[in-house]
Amino acid sequence: MSPLPSSVGSFIGIDLGTSSLKAILVDDRQRLLAAATRDLHVHRPEPLWAEQDPADWIEAALSALRELRQIAPAAFRGCRGIGLSGQMHGAVLLDQAGRPLRPCMLWNDGRSAAECAEIETAEPASRDITGNIAMPGFTAPKLLWVRRHEPDIFRRIQKVLLPKAYLRLALTGEAVEEMSDAAGTLWLDVASRDWSDRMLAATGLDRSHVPGLVEGSQPAGRMQAELSRELGFDTPPLFAGGAGDNAAGAVGLGAIAPGASFLSLGTSGVLWRTTGRFEPRADSAVHAFCYALPGLWHQMSVHLSAAASLSWWARVTGCAETDLLAPLGERLDAPSPALFTPYLSGERTPHNDPRMRGGFARLGHDTDRNTMTQAVMEGVAFSFRDGKAALESAGSPIGEAIVIGGGSRSDLWLSILANVLDMPLHRHAAAETGAAFGAARLARLACTGEDPREICLKPEGTPETFRPEPALVAAYAARYPVWQRAAAFSRELQ
Repeated sequence: MSPLPSSVGSFIGIDLGTSSLKAILVDDRQRLLAAATRDLHVHRPEPLWAEQDPADWIEAALSALRELRQIAPAAFRGCRGIGLSGQMHGAVLLDQAGRPLRPCMLWNDGRSAAECAEIETAEPASRDITGNIAMPGFTAPKLLWVRRHEPDIFRRIQKVLLPKAYLRLALTGEAVEEMSDAAGTLWLDVASRDWSDRMLAATGLDRSHVPGLVEGSQPAGRMQAELSRELGFDTPPLFAGGAGDNAAGAVGLGAIAPGASFLSLGTSGVLWRTTGRFEPRADSAVHAFCYALPGLWHQMSVHLSAAASLSWWARVTGCAETDLLAPLGERLDAPSPALFTPYLSGERTPHNDPRMRGGFARLGHDTDRNTMTQAVMEGVAFSFRDGKAALESAGSPIGEAIVIGGGSRSDLWLSILANVLDMPLHRHAAAETGAAFGAARLARLACTGEDPREICLKPEGTPETFRPEPALVAAYAARYPVWQRAAAFSRELQ
């Protein structure tokens, strides 16, 4: 990339994830100058529940920004813009003073299954308007759950924000959301990119309860002056609309042309395809959302426990993930004799069932930890195969994909995925910053008005490619229907 005038300045991207918050600082050539990460904790006070304290996000963001300042003080002071990426679907319920009324119910919170049917009964055109099945992870069903189980809180709600919008409110004083994240609430008319009065009414709300809307590359407030001075910025940075976490990842990868695909092996798993128009396929539990750039949409298969499955297994065994993986090497000769279904938080695509649960099958006296670790990784790969089939039923075949997310650091896991999915997977070293890098790009676009095609480029350099091996492709193809029977059994046990 050619150098740009020094007036372009530096930019910050903040990714508010589930397990951590990441912040990066990049210069005018999109080179990484500084990075900081802060861990976050999920609270599970009841079965199916998943919550976080929004105050933890603010503390993490401010701490990460101060670390960026320590690492690259001059560039930090001159920062022109900040972009936000965030975990989707969470419900931050605010009172008249803008204070949270309760902990945020997260994207993997499954308590509101009954309320999903209630929404679709109240608004029969729900799937046509939103392009999606009502799922417990979405924001709207959570509000009906609160209305039924916490009516005193529901009566006090003045505003409902998604996680990154609440972080923006704390930093700028502005209640603003962008299209890609808003599409995951079940309140957006996804084709027209505007709030749907009918969907809001189905949950007892109206437009006064939701933030204003912008595109992800448009301005969305400035940092409050006093906070900006305290943090050490020369001028209060401009905030971009930003993006939901996967849309930000797509911007960071340069996946902005229709047909572009990537696979995210993070806490959850996503197989993504950019589309040039709104293409809903709700019956297959494929998500159809707005992109973070104007005039674009996307489809996703979503899997609630991807790298989270390996983290769970590490916790159960009392081993670090690296210690679990080391004995397996970088490639396998055959599938594990054991099976694992990764439904620790239920599943979205293609099952849309929050009550599904994971489990091991085909264990014997000779089953050891290595066998079960391999089964965990393969189970996640098989769930991606389910998602790939659902996506391909909604459009053309997916022939290859870039991979991102913490799990993509494992050569072994990418080899398994390439063979189970029977397609090449490409890993770029520069893709490590993921959603935070995409958020920084959106910050730049909001400040400069540049053409996204000039800024949202694919990662530089030659990627490391993991190619299918015919013998393993055949072996996994034979194992897949056996795994599907185990997956079906996990539904029958409810």
